[in-house]
Amino acid sequence: IGHILHKPPAQLSGGERQRVAIARALVRDPAAYLMDDPISALDARLREETRVELKRIQRELGKTLIYVTHDQEEAMSVADRMAILENGRIRQIGAPAEIYDRPASAYVARMLGSPMMNILPSVRGAGGIEAAEGTIRIADGKAPAEAIEIGLRPEDIKVRPWTDNETKDGRPARVFEVEPLGGYTVVTMEAGQARLRALLRGQPDIRPDAMVAISCEPVKVHYFGQDGGAL
Repeated sequence: IGHILHKPPAQLSGGERQRVAIARALVRDPAAYLMDDPISALDARLREETRVELKRIQRELGKTLIYVTHDQEEAMSVADRMAILENGRIRQIGAPAEIYDRPASAYVARMLGSPMMNILPSVRGAGGIEAAEGTIRIADGKAPAEAIEIGLRPEDIKVRPWTDNETKDGRPARVFEVEPLGGYTVVTMEAGQARLRALLRGQPDIRPDAMVAISCEPVKVHYFGQDGGAL
């Protein structure tokens, strides 16, 4: 903050005031630092830089830093251990990767990941569980019988061009929208009344209204019961 030390407080922007507040907290010697959305007023580029700087400072100080944020990407990037709260109650505590891979409930599953996990109502069909009007099928023995919802991370959905005689490599869905984001692309698809979002590497040649085949590995599917808890 050396470049703003000559300014009176009233001339500081919201982001500059946040950085001054962080600096004033860091020069003390507390048992733990409590930070409530400490970088929410910074622009996106500066927020990324400050996240990295806060992690470095925390390692140097060797002190606990309790950090509250509504930004799931920020939480996952700075945390060693993370607590997810719902209506004032802690629903799950663990390392970010552990909570991401094994969420304790549908609520926790939705909190982490961008795009967020696809949560679909499931029904018991012939030979297994079905979702999205039969587009997603998991055979008996691979899914809990009491599952009423299934969850699929967008990066775990495989998308291929559809051919009329295709059955082995996926089931048909219609592309609703395509969002190219440089290194990856978000594809929103319609399967019956359900919408699913897939996260694909690069910039595949997929256009709105095209028919595609979607599939997933059963081991990547999450299952949720009547109370929303993971099975």
